[in-house]
Amino acid sequence: MSVPQPWLEPVARLMDAGGGVLVILAGVAVLVFTLGVERFWFYQLSWRPARQDLVRRWAARREHHSWSARTLRHVRAQTLMARLAKPLPWLKLLVALCPLLGLLGTVTGMISVFDSLALNDTGQARAMADGVARATLPTLTGMAIAVVGLLFISRLEHVIRREDQRLHDRLTRALEHRSRENNDA
Repeated sequence: MSVPQPWLEPVARLMDAGGGVLVILAGVAVLVFTLGVERFWFYQLSWRPARQDLVRRWAARREHHSWSARTLRHVRAQTLMARLAKPLPWLKLLVALCPLLGLLGTVTGMISVFDSLALNDTGQARAMADGVARATLPTLTGMAIAVVGLLFISRLEHVIRREDQRLHDRLTRALEHRSRENNDA
């Protein structure tokens, strides 16, 4: 296979080693890692100021105990939490697709191995072993990406649970702090 550009050489070697499914898996891996890094930066740069703004607005309200005030608090907190959890369904979908894509690559690779063996009419064990090894590469890759993606998902779910509790704790403390200030005055 002739590669016109030197920067495409790794992609050509990847396709030669495991087929076109590996390129798709590489794209899925890029998406998974991009979503993971984006959530990290969102948490570091946007989440904390948004949470502080919500706590400040809640504390500045005059009335906190009516049904409408509690509903407003709940809706605003859920909206903020939804922003934190926004890419979670996409991450779960991509992670679930990885092993399936790997299996697809293995099946298509095995079909091509058996097809080439049938066409060449040879029973060389070495050629078959090399083809089987190349055919199983997509499954290994899909599983590896899925495992790393599961680590991202697990960590994000942990952060979401922790931050949900922290948000509600801070909203409650802001209310207690405000009521203490009113009692002291």
